Amino acid sequence: MSNPQFTIRTFYRFVRLENIADLRQAILTHATENKLCGTILLANEGINSTISGSAENMNRFWQQLTSYPEFTGMPYKESFSSEAPFKRMKVRLKREIVSLYQPQVDPTQVVGDYVDAQKWNELIQDPECLVIDVRNHYEVEMGTFENAQDPKTNSFKEFAQFATTQCDPQKHKKVAMFCTGGIRCEKASSYMKQLGFENVYHLNGGILKYLEDVSASESLWHGDCYVFDEREAVGHGLVPRQKK
Repeated sequence: MSNPQFTIRTFYRFVRLENIADLRQAILTHATENKLCGTILLANEGINSTISGSAENMNRFWQQLTSYPEFTGMPYKESFSSEAPFKRMKVRLKREIVSLYQPQVDPTQVVGDYVDAQKWNELIQDPECLVIDVRNHYEVEMGTFENAQDPKTNSFKEFAQFATTQCDPQKHKKVAMFCTGGIRCEKASSYMKQLGFENVYHLNGGILKYLEDVSASESLWHGDCYVFDEREAVGHGLVPRQKK
């Protein structure tokens, strides 16, 4: 991509947060002072965001954000665009940073095992492993991994019904899940552990990290990855799909 003007940074962390109203105002101030656009979600269970801006402003904001102990060392995924992916900056307070509507689930306490992109291929080619794409059906139709099962959900909150009716801890001894950036499959892994599944895995950093780290020649990904901004979808190397 020639002369990208906008840095796009995606990040999340499940961490117990207090006084989120005050935190919201502080983060909004940092973001607007640095002329960033995008959305940051805050809840008592953590933070979830995709934002964009100039590289200089993004780095300044990141230093400010990660100065809070709850966010120190927080990983992120970064891509670039020649067009502004967002129009304005929003920091919103939510009950959940990703809505499963299962209040007993607490990813700050228990989740499945993280699997890095480089080891993901071996896991999902295991014939004894149930591979689940926890994204919405319209996202799955655009692209997915080999051997992945599509729960055909219209929203993440429907995953709980799929898990309780189509998955069996006695039958499915090994479960691997993935999503766009890692947040949905991480929360889903917490729910699956609660249901009694013992060997639960989720793709660390999600599809985006996989497409960034794994070459097309070695990839088991087919199609494009839907993203929730004006790029619409990206492929290997996080290159935006050509719009029709």
